[in-house]
Amino acid sequence: MVDREKVVLLPPFCALRLEQVAIKHRQAIVYNQFEEVALAAVIKNIISIMYAIVNMLGQQFKVEAGKKLFIHRMDTEKGAKVEFDEVLLVDNDGNVTVGTPTVKGAKVVCEVLDNECRGEKILVFHKKRRKGYRKLNGHRQDLTNVVVKEIVVA
Repeated sequence: MVDREKVVLLPPFCALRLEQVAIKHRQAIVYNQFEEVALAAVIKNIISIMYAIVNMLGQQFKVEAGKKLFIHRMDTEKGAKVEFDEVLLVDNDGNVTVGTPTVKGAKVVCEVLDNECRGEKILVFHKKRRKGYRKLNGHRQDLTNVVVKEIVVA
């Protein structure tokens, strides 16, 4: 019997959103009146989630395996593996480890996808009223696109 509190109803055309629903409702059983058995089998493989909060080049990110990030420009080549060892918190399916200030032996392994990215243009406008002074500057941040391969906890 299916527990009514843990049921998420999906129309048949929403099969692509299955992973998002499974991650959002960890213990939920996804119910689709046409493919109930197939969807429940897929859900069992998605329930285990591990994430970490890591400091990457002065910015803190919540990372999971397979997540793509844009971080400040790094001097690395495309396809290179990069390790970040300033892990502040690790959550391994409910077992939370908080570092003081970092978790010992934990690291996040990433792969560089693209090193030539640039962020959106930011306009900086200065004005002094009644003086005729106006100045407009633009800025685009240089970024590196990385994908998180794995989170290692010793």
